[in-house]
Amino acid sequence: MYDLIIKNARLINRGEIRETDLAIKRDRIEKIAASIDASAREELDAGGKYLLPGLIDDQVHFREPGLTHKADINTESRAAAAGGVTSFMEMPNTKPPATTLDLLEDKYRIAAKTAWVNYSFFMGASNDNLEEVLRTNPREVCGIKVFMGSSTGNMLVDDRKVLRDLFSKCEMLIATHCEDEQTIERNTEAFLKRYGPDGLKPEHHPQIRSREGCLLSSQMAVDLARECGTRLHVLHISTSDETALFEKGPLNRAKKITSEACVHHLYFSDEDYARLGHRIKCNPAIKSAADREAILRAVLEDQIDVIATDHAPHTASEKANPYLDSPSGLPLVQHSLQMMWQFYEEGKISREDIVRKMCHAPADLFQVSDRGYADEGYIADLVLLDPRADYKVEKSNIHYKCGWSPLEGTEFSSSVERTIVNGKTVFDRGRFLQRAGERLAFGPVH
Repeated sequence: MYDLIIKNARLINRGEIRETDLAIKRDRIEKIAASIDASAREELDAGGKYLLPGLIDDQVHFREPGLTHKADINTESRAAAAGGVTSFMEMPNTKPPATTLDLLEDKYRIAAKTAWVNYSFFMGASNDNLEEVLRTNPREVCGIKVFMGSSTGNMLVDDRKVLRDLFSKCEMLIATHCEDEQTIERNTEAFLKRYGPDGLKPEHHPQIRSREGCLLSSQMAVDLARECGTRLHVLHISTSDETALFEKGPLNRAKKITSEACVHHLYFSDEDYARLGHRIKCNPAIKSAADREAILRAVLEDQIDVIATDHAPHTASEKANPYLDSPSGLPLVQHSLQMMWQFYEEGKISREDIVRKMCHAPADLFQVSDRGYADEGYIADLVLLDPRADYKVEKSNIHYKCGWSPLEGTEFSSSVERTIVNGKTVFDRGRFLQRAGERLAFGPVH
């Protein structure tokens, strides 16, 4: 007997869409066939709705420990489940930052008790923890995070010798935040001199955290990686200039330098600062409409490999502060699939490419064991999407702890109906049923 049979689904997987049934037994996809006539504890008629592998978000900030007035692993992983994200990889700039293996394991212990979906946590690099970084187990940790631009505590890695040592000695994937700190400091000083602290506005943000600063830092990271043979993943590309740093072509073992686009850099532009202000202030900054279009083009042409969120919540009161005191980051993990599905509806991306960039590619890139595909034998992380269920983002249906979204008032034509994690239904038509998250494991991909 199966645990769940999903009938009459339109399965999007491995570049094709087919009408099929799918059967789950325990935590695995047991059978995929045009028709499955068998007994099951539950049978679900998908009625032609779309069935996808669960999304894998390779960049989130869930703020625990130390910043839990903004968010925590419990609340944000619930929001992830509501958005069809079945696995997340969380960043180390918490308080304290995860720059030792003991502190990193503290986060895993929290997630084991509170995560609704699957989880992994990046080990954080600093200017003085190389030995600790090199002790990190690549089978149990998704990668090493390097802030080559401002961050909290001791996490800004601005010593070129340290970077060279790290890039040359670390065999794990290194994910980088690339913004040149000296460029940002010079720009900040110039804008303060011109406008004063009270005259700085949200629309100044992409000029202060400028395209030049992004390109300078990304270029250095790519050059170092090529020199050292590093597995480099450059996060949240925000400029057209940076896209030229990356080779076109699908992911494979020979492609050691990769990159990521985030949904907000694909969705917003600097024209939106007048309407949304600090609500879309983030690092790196949202830039021009031309940059936005170039990033999408690079995604479609396989210069950019992964689509993620960089989900980074702050309280509404914190975001309402004047420019210098308003923190960067915005919450997005609940709505990333709907944002990209809207792009499909507008003819900007195919349904198959959404799955390729948000499910398959992160699984392949990080070598996530047995996830990211809806294949027989793989772990049953699945999302059922209703493309005809209109959805309006409102405070009443936002699941982030911070309680707000820059998308409030936005109407989408699709809704996540059900999210299945490790064979268990976690989210079903607006209801959260059970936690099912497990620690991600990493190894050779099938």
